Amino acid sequence: MYVMTPPERPPLLHSGDERAQLGRWLDFMRATLLLKCAGLTMEQLRQRHLATSELTLLGILRHMAAVEQYWFESILEDRDVTWYIDAEEDPDADFHDLDGLPLAEVESLFLQACEISRDIVANRSLDDLSRNQDAERGGRTVDTRWVLVHMIEEYARHLGHADFLREMTDGATGY
Repeated sequence: MYVMTPPERPPLLHSGDERAQLGRWLDFMRATLLLKCAGLTMEQLRQRHLATSELTLLGILRHMAAVEQYWFESILEDRDVTWYIDAEEDPDADFHDLDGLPLAEVESLFLQACEISRDIVANRSLDDLSRNQDAERGGRTVDTRWVLVHMIEEYARHLGHADFLREMTDGATGY
């Protein structure tokens, strides 16, 4: 039975340039999500603790892999993306199709998406505009800085969910 190993979070920067700080905060958030999932079985990661919510730790991990692909590959670079999760017929497939991939593959795809995102950002200035427009939010063009800040916000929101889900799963708090 596969369980994820807890990663080490990068130390936060308390001074320095904007690019380094944004990148470090984003990597810190990525590692924190992995910490929330580490040590749990696939069954525990799939648990839906609230009858009124479809949120699971596994769903959040899958969702964030897709969000990484969307903002960095699709919006910033306008690449022809091979999506990890097929959301053609179900836009929320990342939260619904929890049996589609083994845990090791979900973790690998998440890590791959993060690495691709880092590579994309390394070749762009914070002021570089996206090559694609965000059709889901009014067709706007955004700069790299906006995407980094938005991703930190997206992780922060879902890490709040993950805090509650992890505590309901096995009582673990903190991180």
